[in-house]
Amino acid sequence: MELEEGLKALLVDTAKVLKGTARRVFMAKTVQTLGKGGQRQAERELGWSRHTVRKGEHERRTGIACLDAFSARGAHPIESRLPNLRSDIQAIVEPHLHTDPTFQTRRLYGRITAGEVRRQLMEEKGYSEHEVPCEDTIRVRLNAMGYRPMKVRKSKPKKRSPRLTLSSST
Repeated sequence: MELEEGLKALLVDTAKVLKGTARRVFMAKTVQTLGKGGQRQAERELGWSRHTVRKGEHERRTGIACLDAFSARGAHPIESRLPNLRSDIQAIVEPHLHTDPTFQTRRLYGRITAGEVRRQLMEEKGYSEHEVPCEDTIRVRLNAMGYRPMKVRKSKPKKRSPRLTLSSST
Protein backbone atom coordinates (compact mmCIF):
# COMPACT_ATOMS: atom_id res chain seq x y z
CA MET A 1 0.00 0.00 0.00
CA GLU A 2 1.57 3.27 -1.16
CA LEU A 3 0.91 6.42 0.82
CA GLU A 4 0.08 9.68 -0.88
CA GLU A 5 2.12 12.77 -0.02
CA GLY A 6 -0.87 14.51 1.60
CA LEU A 7 -1.61 11.49 3.78
CA LYS A 8 2.07 11.20 4.76
CA ALA A 9 2.14 14.85 5.80
CA LEU A 10 -1.07 14.44 7.82
CA LEU A 11 0.23 11.36 9.67
CA VAL A 12 3.60 12.92 10.43
CA ASP A 13 2.04 16.21 11.63
CA THR A 14 -0.47 14.38 13.83
CA ALA A 15 2.31 12.28 15.38
CA LYS A 16 4.31 15.46 16.10
CA VAL A 17 1.37 17.06 17.90
CA LEU A 18 0.69 14.07 20.16
CA LYS A 19 3.00 13.26 23.08
CA GLY A 20 3.89 10.15 25.08
CA THR A 21 1.50 7.20 25.15
CA ALA A 22 -1.09 8.85 22.88
CA ARG A 23 1.56 9.32 20.19
CA ARG A 24 2.80 5.74 20.39
CA VAL A 25 -0.73 4.28 20.32
CA PHE A 26 -1.57 6.46 17.29
CA MET A 27 1.54 5.20 15.53
CA ALA A 28 0.67 1.58 16.39
CA LYS A 29 -2.89 1.95 15.04
CA THR A 30 -1.57 3.52 11.84
CA VAL A 31 0.95 0.70 11.33
CA GLN A 32 -1.75 -1.91 11.97
CA THR A 33 -3.91 -0.23 9.32
CA LEU A 34 -1.01 -0.42 6.85
CA GLY A 35 -0.99 -4.23 7.26
CA LYS A 36 1.90 -6.64 6.84
CA GLY A 37 5.25 -4.81 6.59
CA GLY A 38 3.66 -1.69 8.02
CA GLN A 39 6.45 -1.09 10.53
CA ARG A 40 9.12 -1.01 7.86
CA GLN A 41 6.96 1.12 5.58
CA ALA A 42 6.27 3.60 8.41
CA GLU A 43 9.99 3.71 9.20
CA ARG A 44 10.94 4.26 5.56
CA GLU A 45 8.20 6.68 4.47
CA LEU A 46 7.18 8.46 7.68
CA GLY A 47 10.48 8.42 9.58
CA TRP A 48 9.00 6.66 12.62
CA SER A 49 11.17 4.43 14.78
CA ARG A 50 10.14 0.77 14.77
CA HIS A 51 11.05 0.57 18.47
CA THR A 52 8.56 3.32 19.26
CA VAL A 53 5.88 1.61 17.19
CA ARG A 54 6.51 -1.69 19.00
CA LYS A 55 6.22 0.05 22.37
CA GLY A 56 2.91 1.54 21.20
CA GLU A 57 1.65 -1.87 20.13
CA HIS A 58 2.58 -3.26 23.53
CA GLU A 59 0.76 -0.40 25.30
CA ARG A 60 -2.28 -0.91 23.11
CA ARG A 61 -2.34 -4.69 23.62
CA THR A 62 -1.84 -4.67 27.41
CA GLY A 63 -3.56 -1.40 28.27
CA ILE A 64 -0.61 -0.42 30.47
CA ALA A 65 1.08 2.88 29.65
CA CYS A 66 4.87 2.85 29.74
CA LEU A 67 6.36 5.71 31.72
CA ASP A 68 8.96 7.89 30.10
CA ALA A 69 12.07 8.30 32.24
CA PHE A 70 12.55 12.03 31.73
CA SER A 71 14.01 12.48 35.22
CA ALA A 72 16.74 9.93 34.50
CA ARG A 73 18.02 11.89 31.52
CA GLY A 74 20.71 14.52 31.55
CA ALA A 75 23.87 15.00 33.55
CA HIS A 76 23.85 14.15 37.22
CA PRO A 77 25.32 16.64 39.69
CA ILE A 78 28.96 16.19 40.59
CA GLU A 79 28.01 15.60 44.23
CA SER A 80 26.45 12.26 43.25
CA ARG A 81 29.92 11.01 42.25
CA LEU A 82 31.90 12.92 44.90
CA PRO A 83 29.79 13.15 48.07
CA ASN A 84 32.56 14.85 50.12
CA LEU A 85 33.31 17.56 47.55
CA ARG A 86 31.22 20.25 49.25
CA SER A 87 32.86 19.78 52.66
CA ASP A 88 36.32 19.64 51.07
CA ILE A 89 35.71 22.91 49.23
CA GLN A 90 34.48 24.51 52.47
CA ALA A 91 37.61 23.34 54.30
CA ILE A 92 39.82 24.93 51.65
CA VAL A 93 37.91 28.22 51.32
CA GLU A 94 37.05 28.95 55.01
CA PRO A 95 40.52 30.30 55.99
CA HIS A 96 40.41 32.80 53.12
CA LEU A 97 36.97 34.30 53.83
CA HIS A 98 36.16 37.86 54.86
CA THR A 99 32.82 39.44 55.65
CA ASP A 100 31.46 42.47 53.83
CA PRO A 101 33.56 45.44 55.05
CA THR A 102 30.50 47.71 55.14
CA PHE A 103 28.50 45.13 57.19
CA GLN A 104 25.48 45.86 55.00
CA THR A 105 25.19 42.32 53.67
CA ARG A 106 25.93 38.85 54.99
CA ARG A 107 28.01 37.92 51.98
CA LEU A 108 31.32 36.20 52.44
CA TYR A 109 34.16 37.21 50.18
CA GLY A 110 37.21 35.10 49.51
CA ARG A 111 40.55 35.92 48.00
CA ILE A 112 40.94 32.49 46.48
CA THR A 113 40.14 31.62 42.89
CA ALA A 114 38.35 28.56 41.58
CA GLY A 115 41.57 27.45 39.91
CA GLU A 116 43.40 27.60 43.21
CA VAL A 117 40.62 25.64 44.93
CA ARG A 118 40.91 22.99 42.19
CA ARG A 119 44.67 22.80 42.63
CA GLN A 120 44.35 22.44 46.42
CA LEU A 121 41.68 19.75 46.03
CA MET A 122 44.23 17.69 44.09
CA GLU A 123 47.19 18.42 46.38
CA GLU A 124 45.66 18.49 49.86
CA LYS A 125 42.53 16.35 49.55
CA GLY A 126 43.94 13.68 47.23
CA TYR A 127 41.59 14.03 44.26
CA SER A 128 43.01 12.82 40.95
CA GLU A 129 43.23 15.00 37.86
CA HIS A 130 40.37 13.11 36.18
CA GLU A 131 37.89 13.06 39.06
CA VAL A 132 38.20 16.66 40.23
CA PRO A 133 35.70 18.96 38.49
CA CYS A 134 36.76 21.76 36.15
CA GLU A 135 37.20 25.39 37.26
CA ASP A 136 33.80 26.45 35.95
CA THR A 137 32.03 23.76 37.99
CA ILE A 138 33.95 24.77 41.12
CA ARG A 139 33.13 28.44 40.48
CA VAL A 140 29.41 27.60 40.22
CA ARG A 141 29.60 25.57 43.45
CA LEU A 142 31.39 28.41 45.26
CA ASN A 143 28.70 30.88 44.18
CA ALA A 144 25.95 28.45 45.23
CA MET A 145 27.56 28.10 48.65
CA GLY A 146 27.43 31.89 49.08
CA TYR A 147 31.10 32.66 48.54
CA ARG A 148 31.85 35.59 46.26
CA PRO A 149 35.25 36.32 44.80
CA MET A 150 36.81 39.58 45.98
CA LYS A 151 38.98 41.50 43.60
CA VAL A 152 42.39 42.27 44.97
CA ARG A 153 42.72 46.04 45.32
CA LYS A 154 45.47 47.34 43.11
CA SER A 155 47.78 50.02 44.41
CA LYS A 156 46.50 53.50 43.73
CA PRO A 157 48.88 56.31 42.89
CA LYS A 158 48.90 59.12 45.43
CA LYS A 159 46.96 62.21 44.53
CA ARG A 160 48.88 65.31 43.76
CA SER A 161 49.45 67.42 46.78
CA PRO A 162 48.13 71.00 46.59
CA ARG A 163 51.12 72.13 48.64
CA LEU A 164 53.97 73.59 46.60
CA THR A 165 57.45 72.19 46.96
CA LEU A 166 60.80 73.66 46.01
CA SER A 167 61.00 71.66 42.81
CA SER A 168 57.52 72.55 41.60
CA SER A 169 57.05 75.39 39.20
CA THR A 170 54.93 78.37 40.13
